[in-house]
Amino acid sequence: MMPESPRWFTSSYSDNGGNCIEVAANLVATRGIVPVRDSKAVDGPVVAVPVTAFAAFVAGVQGGTFDTV
Repeated sequence: MMPESPRWFTSSYSDNGGNCIEVAANLVATRGIVPVRDSKAVDGPVVAVPVTAFAAFVAGVQGGTFDTV
């Protein structure tokens, strides 16, 4: 059986000229990680973020934790 490959996607909110990240949420159930990469360097490094840490990050973004204004 072949290991599942990441299916990369960029948020619909990332319409900013290419300064984006991509995530592969399809690996959450099978590996417990959310791979993250730079959309401008698709052959570059990938950070494997534990699903609990990624969920906390998303909750922080939604809650305004990282607002700088």
